[in-house]
Amino acid sequence: MPETADPFAGVREFVETMRSGSFTAAGAQLGLTGSAVGKSVSRLEARLGTKLLHRTTRRLSLTPEGQRYFDGWVAILSDVQGLENSVTEGSGRISGRLNIHLPAAFGRRHVMPVLTRLAAEHPALDLAVSFTERRVNLIEDGVDLVVRIGTLADDPDLVARNLGRQRLVICASPDYLAAHGTPGAPAALTEHDCIIGSRREGVPASWLMRQPDGTVSTQLIRARHELTDGDAMLEATLAGAGVSQLPTWLVSSALGTGALIPVLERFSGAEMPIHAVWPRSRYLKPGQRALIDALVADATRADSVYWL
Repeated sequence: MPETADPFAGVREFVETMRSGSFTAAGAQLGLTGSAVGKSVSRLEARLGTKLLHRTTRRLSLTPEGQRYFDGWVAILSDVQGLENSVTEGSGRISGRLNIHLPAAFGRRHVMPVLTRLAAEHPALDLAVSFTERRVNLIEDGVDLVVRIGTLADDPDLVARNLGRQRLVICASPDYLAAHGTPGAPAALTEHDCIIGSRREGVPASWLMRQPDGTVSTQLIRARHELTDGDAMLEATLAGAGVSQLPTWLVSSALGTGALIPVLERFSGAEMPIHAVWPRSRYLKPGQRALIDALVADATRADSVYWL
């Protein structure tokens, strides 16, 4: 079949270029040179009679036509991959690579054990795991599944399964409280050194407060230290760097030993949902399905961290 008659000609190179950010990076993923990828994308543009990419010496960006073409092919390629996987699913063999993104501290402590057990049960299953608080675009970045903590936005292209929730407690070290005093009311947090995690740009620093009637409100705080990793927040709090609002799965041991002291207990107990999220598709990879089932089974254990 001549290349001009092949609707897939240049498509994988184009999609991987936008996912990877450059022709060179795309070539590394596809086993081609960067030059070969660039020429393939140029031939694709010539065949379509439209420009898909803006090229500068520093970066590549999509034209409006390129964005529509990219979005459409990402969905198509996902369905093609899912269809191929569904054909082999009946064999019972779970194989291939899963691209997974996890929140750093929670992922390391509570999801990785599930992943390693799953990989041990299925030797042909490979894992590519990223630990990040960044909200990735699952479809554009080719991500099979993420675990997200917090309220989800409505997105018709994604499917979410609730795993449980995390409960928050406000705490500080004995040394910090001895030096700075104990906040007696939520408003006092504007005068304390507070340690917070990652937040969206332009969003004021605030914590969730559970009111006596069970409702939840937000309280502005003075954020002295902003750390994007839960374990780093815990270490800073233990070291006396400030007051922090942390999940019970992270601080229960330190609270039990007295290394951390809960404060504002009347206002603690706000909760955040935890979800597994994956791209909507008519066909799930067998590995995706096995991972979702494993996460749900772990979340429903009587001693599960999702309900501490």
